[in-house]
Amino acid sequence: MQLKHMKNLLSPQDGAAKVCVITWSPNNQKMAVCTSDRVILLFDEQGEKRDKFSLKPADPKYGKKSYTVKGLAFSPDSTKIAVGQTDNIIYVYKIGDDWGEKKVICNKFVQQSAVTCMMWPPEQPIVFGLADGKVRSANIKTNKSSTIYGTDSYVVSLASNPSGKGFLSGHADGAIVRYFFDDEGSGDTQGKISTHPCPPYALAFSQNSIVAAGCDKRIIAYGRDGRSFQHFDFSREDDEHEFTIAVCSPSGQSVVVGSFDRLRVLNWSPRKQTWDEPKNKDIKNLYTVTALAWKKDGSRVTCGTLCGGVELFDCCLKRTIYKNKFEMTHVGLSQVIVKNMSSGQRVVLKSHYGYEIDEVRIMGKDRYLIAHTSDTILLGDLQSNKLSEVPWHTSGGNEKYYFDNENVCMIFNAGELALIEYGSNEVLGCVRTEFMNPHLISVRLNERKQRGVEDNKKIAYLLDLKTVAIVDLLTGATLAQITHESKIDWLELNETGRKLLFRDKRLRLNLIDIESQNRTTILNYCSYVQWVPGSDVVVGQNRGNLCVWYNIDAPERVTMFPIKGDIVDLERTDGKTEVLVNEGVSTVSYTLDEGLIEFGTAIDDGDFERAVSFLETLELSAETEAMWKTLSKLAMEDRQLHIAERCYSALGDIAKARYMKETFRIAEDVQKQHGGDGFNHYKVRARFAVMEKKYKEAESIYLEQNHVDEAMEMYQEMHMWDEAIEVAEAKMHPELENLQRNYYQWLMDTGQEEKAGELKEKDEDYLAAINLYMKSGLPARAARLATSREELMSNADLIGRIASALIKSELYERAGDLYEHIRDKQKAMECYKKGNAYLQAVKLAREAFPAEVVKLEEEWGNYLVSQKQLDSAINHYIEAGANMKAVDAAIDSRQWSKAVQILELQDSAMSSKYYKKIADHYASIGDYETNTLSQIVNLLFCK
Repeated sequence: MQLKHMKNLLSPQDGAAKVCVITWSPNNQKMAVCTSDRVILLFDEQGEKRDKFSLKPADPKYGKKSYTVKGLAFSPDSTKIAVGQTDNIIYVYKIGDDWGEKKVICNKFVQQSAVTCMMWPPEQPIVFGLADGKVRSANIKTNKSSTIYGTDSYVVSLASNPSGKGFLSGHADGAIVRYFFDDEGSGDTQGKISTHPCPPYALAFSQNSIVAAGCDKRIIAYGRDGRSFQHFDFSREDDEHEFTIAVCSPSGQSVVVGSFDRLRVLNWSPRKQTWDEPKNKDIKNLYTVTALAWKKDGSRVTCGTLCGGVELFDCCLKRTIYKNKFEMTHVGLSQVIVKNMSSGQRVVLKSHYGYEIDEVRIMGKDRYLIAHTSDTILLGDLQSNKLSEVPWHTSGGNEKYYFDNENVCMIFNAGELALIEYGSNEVLGCVRTEFMNPHLISVRLNERKQRGVEDNKKIAYLLDLKTVAIVDLLTGATLAQITHESKIDWLELNETGRKLLFRDKRLRLNLIDIESQNRTTILNYCSYVQWVPGSDVVVGQNRGNLCVWYNIDAPERVTMFPIKGDIVDLERTDGKTEVLVNEGVSTVSYTLDEGLIEFGTAIDDGDFERAVSFLETLELSAETEAMWKTLSKLAMEDRQLHIAERCYSALGDIAKARYMKETFRIAEDVQKQHGGDGFNHYKVRARFAVMEKKYKEAESIYLEQNHVDEAMEMYQEMHMWDEAIEVAEAKMHPELENLQRNYYQWLMDTGQEEKAGELKEKDEDYLAAINLYMKSGLPARAARLATSREELMSNADLIGRIASALIKSELYERAGDLYEHIRDKQKAMECYKKGNAYLQAVKLAREAFPAEVVKLEEEWGNYLVSQKQLDSAINHYIEAGANMKAVDAAIDSRQWSKAVQILELQDSAMSSKYYKKIADHYASIGDYETNTLSQIVNLLFCK
């Protein structure tokens, strides 16, 4: 490691003006310096001062000079700064992401003793040491602090290991104590591990050992077991002073120790497993080094001095230019910073095992990087900044790398294909295949969110030219093995890994459903095929046709467009999907139905948020309204109330939207108060049942919890009073009578006299019921009730009113029936005749008016003829003795035989005019031999 002075950030003063603490932010974009006048200066990564703010004492009455700052640390997200002060307090300031944002104290932790040192490890609480020997932690979420461990000796230093999951504390009695949040499987012990000859003010926790130094001018390296294994003694050098501070590089392979006018650099030698002899960086007039901080990417070291100077140093082992596009800075044996010289984008490539990185290469259109160590391989995506390191044993450099998939690197060597997902430190999977072609391998890694599926990683590849294997990369299980009769030249899984398309040499396109392993040939002469990105829609070309499968679960339903060229590409941008067709001179685009693509895919995947986002971009129409309704139904089934609420709002159903919002609020309140799943609470389940119109189910839910009032209230809100009364009666509720009165009053207020009448009839208040039926214009119902009760039939006035109402409503038959019940047969007969109720009229006449029976039968026949019921009229005419009318009815209804039978009994003078008409009929149909025709001839000549 070499230190090269870059620039002076703060000029030293003529006297003592100690730089108290320096720290770099985890995102490498900010550096904070605390000066002797209790001011925090903020610098950018280039060393330019951008902001500052003053600190405050624990108690203003003691003044600003009543304390000094002993600790300074950025939060893991780089938006907060913790300040440890000797006036027994830690302040946490929120500084935000941008320069110039207002600085606000968001937490403060009051202690019983002065804070002496502090750090803030990633994903951990603030850790600090106190003058009374305690090491404590402060949690900004709970705003509480607690003791990690206690000693009887002043804490002089704290040092974190490179991963931030463990730390050391140095004490005034020379004790060095180790503590782990997570020992990462090392098995190292916790507690006091060693005693240094003097207070270890300069303390560093490297990858392989512990480095400690102090006022005795000696640097001692301790192993993981706490035993010293290396000494560097400078006590006999006249120009050397006490060691005041030390800092370890982020890689854990270098340590810088500060003293008077000098920085000493220790570099770890992996081969010798020891520290190399320290290299000196002498700077005249630097004076005592009081603060050191190493930038998190390892490229810079900042040094603060007793006189208030701040110096910035560049750190590297070597620096190279790659392809005139990238600058590679080796800041340690196991750490390289790769910088894009045109965009300024930086990636820190680091071996987590501490191995020395050999060569770094950038491949795949300058997007992906590859590096090797003795036992591992490092991969990275420069665009997404996802880095991986996996154990790897090289095989002479014969590996071939494929970067066609954005999520995974495919490494092929000697018939074996290894898959490494960017950002993962394990090999995703290995398969044996001899066919390494991007068109013959398809890998899908969580490319689309699916309902109920958290992790989905699959690969399809060729076992041989005619056999496809599909493997679940999570379990290593073979999901399917498909054998085809001809060679396969293309295959691809859909994004969810549930469907596989493959094409053979005969240009036949086949679809495989992986779960059922059903195979379907969906297209012949297929020259182009592609899944539409972000969906399960397929686009293909069959000679002069563009074929689109919007629903691949129904492959027989294909949409086809005639085209005049060849498909060259498929583009999906800005909510629009276009198929580009080369027609020779020009390229023509065909736009697909985005609604069918986006909405259908989101629904299939159960990604309702995506469906909402899509629908919100469309104007409300009949089609989008149907989509909103479908989504609301599915969201209700899945209990996603916020989605259902949004759907009902879009449909203008404000009542349902409010109901959903209130239900969601109840569920949230229950969850906050009682914990668990708020949707399992009885109120929420009952409201769901009401929403789905399952009222009996909602009633059961309430009654199971013995909440009778809530069940009744539910029914009343829905105006289902009968059901509410049933519940009250079943549970013998004390408010039953009031409920019935309220129901009756509500019926009257809303003009529902018929329903009110039913209520009164049920209560056996028949007179009131009849009056209500009459009021509601239902005299027939009033008559039915009156005739069923003898005491009502004796009320002549009531019966008269009902009969008058019936006649007024032209319900003559019911009126006649009523009159007949009170034995007023004359009026009953009149009503029957007016209402053409001849059956009842004839029946009454036979009992009371025998002389009128014949006349009524003829009138009945006339009525039936007027209603075109000629067949029925014949018999009534015969009963009335109106034989000629009977013959006319028979002929008009084409009952020729019946007409002849009637004529046989009649006088020839009267009947002769009908014979010719009947004979003409039989002659017209060519029936010259019928018996009926013979009868007619006999009648004509005999009579």
